[in-house]
This record gives sequence, C-alpha cells and structure tokens, in this order.
Amino acid sequence: MVLRPLVSVVDDDESVRESLPDLLNELGFAAHAFSSAEAFLASDKVDATGCLILDIAMPGMSGPELARELVRRRKAVPIIFITAHGDGATGSELVGEGAVACLLKPFSETALLEALHEAFKKN
Repeated sequence: MVLRPLVSVVDDDESVRESLPDLLNELGFAAHAFSSAEAFLASDKVDATGCLILDIAMPGMSGPELARELVRRRKAVPIIFITAHGDGATGSELVGEGAVACLLKPFSETALLEALHEAFKKN
C-alpha cells in the first residue's frame, strides 16, 4: 500500500474546508481540513503534514502567525498561503519569508498543482 502525502488545509471558510480536500484527494493526496490555526496545532496531524495550505486571514491566530509558530516549534513544513483579499505585496512578502506560493481565491487547479509540486520538491 502506497501512502499518499498529507496536505493539511487550515481555513475558516467552510466551503473551502469541504471542497479543497475533495480536490486534493482527486489529485492523489491525503487531506485533512481544520477550521482554525489553533485546531491544527492541537491535532495529531502537525508532524504528519507534508504540506500546509493556509488561509492568511482568520479569526484568532492568522495564517502568518501559525507559520511563525511552526518555525518557533521547529516544524519545517512547506506552506501554500491562500487568500480572498490579496494585494500582491502581502503574497510577495510571505513568499519572501519562505512560503512556497500565495494563491488568490478562487485559484485554478493548475496553480494549486504547481504549488503542491514545488512544495513537495522542497520537502
């Protein structure tokens, strides 16, 4: 049995949490969704996650704050940020800080797949 790489999705938008894992499964990845950064950190999936798809703006801990917390905990995981409120500069900053990509919602399946391939090349 071949293990599929785990992609964890952290987004407060329920429609994203429902649809993105389905797409990831179709693309050959295992996927698990979380409604908040805090829920992800409290889960048993932190160490198993091969790539993190992370909303930038969420209630409570933001996506960039979660990324910094993972660095603080020495949990190296490639991150793809997603946002509905992108201004370009924020995405460029996050990529400059080590994120694989920052995708503006709604993003194409092709853009997501390219970012995932880049993430797993790094991992």
